[in-house]
Amino acid sequence: MSAAALRLEGLSVRYGDRSALREVDVAISPGEVVALAGPNGSGKTTLIRSVLGLVPSATGRVELLGSVAADLTIRERALRVAWVPQGESARDNVRLRDYVLYGRYAHRPGWGGVSRRDLEVADRALADAGLGDRASDGILSISGGERQRAILARALAQETPLLLLDEPTTHLDIGHQLDLLGRVRALARERRVTVVAALHDLNLAARFSDRIVVLSRGRVFADGPPDAVLSEDLLARVWGVAADLRHDPRTGAPYLLPHRVLSGAEEGAAAPGVGPVHVVGGGGAAGPILRRLSDEGFRLTAGAQHLLDSDTETAEALGVPMAVEVPFAPLGDEVRARNRRLLESARAIVVSRFPVGPSNLANLEDILPFAGRTPILVLRRAAVPTWDFTGGRATELVQRLERAGARGVDDGDALVAELRRVLRPTTEPPPPSTGPASG
Repeated sequence: MSAAALRLEGLSVRYGDRSALREVDVAISPGEVVALAGPNGSGKTTLIRSVLGLVPSATGRVELLGSVAADLTIRERALRVAWVPQGESARDNVRLRDYVLYGRYAHRPGWGGVSRRDLEVADRALADAGLGDRASDGILSISGGERQRAILARALAQETPLLLLDEPTTHLDIGHQLDLLGRVRALARERRVTVVAALHDLNLAARFSDRIVVLSRGRVFADGPPDAVLSEDLLARVWGVAADLRHDPRTGAPYLLPHRVLSGAEEGAAAPGVGPVHVVGGGGAAGPILRRLSDEGFRLTAGAQHLLDSDTETAEALGVPMAVEVPFAPLGDEVRARNRRLLESARAIVVSRFPVGPSNLANLEDILPFAGRTPILVLRRAAVPTWDFTGGRATELVQRLERAGARGVDDGDALVAELRRVLRPTTEPPPPSTGPASG
């Protein structure tokens, strides 16, 4: 088995009394494109600088292609790893070709001048960065997006097997972001270059990387392929943001739609991503509940509902897993089995004021076995059963649920307060993982 292109073993870094990295263990294989993600101050830039030898480690070690980095000379390290820093500003208006040739210093013997080989490599790097026709232009005369590509070209001219990028898309518009990361992705595939890129944008990370390593407070919180790492719960726990998870229909890549900051100042607020809470509805009765609970940070499931029902459309828009039946048909065995699996996974069940007829009476029947073992909250209905189109059978089932311990609530505020109360005992988040995410 070939050596890892980059290996960090128990790496810790301190700035005075503050820990910037804590016991980080990461191994990256040759040819992988790995995104480093995490909030500001999570340790992304410190990790990159540790690999480069720009900051000393308190404990642990860094290996580059099987060699202990601390044992390498500056030149030996420069032949193994190249760096694209964030926010570099050029001072002199040197020609782009000369600027890119700075990346060839490690390849020159002693005080040797520029060779034909150096010029060929520089020109190829400019072409790879999309600047092949700008070699004679001054570095200060080009746009910010072009300048970032020039910095990439300089790193490519080092011809190293490992490329580190620290926030390479900072200050770039979306077009230049996609262009730059697309070029990096293509180079990794074509030349088996290992890429580690610190990125703030999780959706870009999921689109262009093979793997995402999430740092939180200096520790590895999650590590795995985008499908396994990206989740609503991750964004809530690490960034304190409520979001909906989607998948790009063209590529299948996951992406997140953030919609609310979860304030830690909210007394008694639900822990980020707590749930799932299963919402039973139909006829539009569950829509306001789904939206409210989603905004409050709860994870949700729903069902069983009929296709084309407005509740179904709301659940789809929010990315809520559900059991769905064809329009106007009685709930079939397959749909009921799916619904029961969602009920089994639920930590609480909410029964909205949905109209009940013969086609969806099974929703109440399937809830009954969970009474007494899963908290059930029922939105109180009008005394006159204008919602019961089953000859009284639905009313009887609701009364049985209440006798078995289901709690009645009057409105959305009371529902949220009761859910926070019944779910609070087990809502403490687990300690950060130091190993690969399991999905």
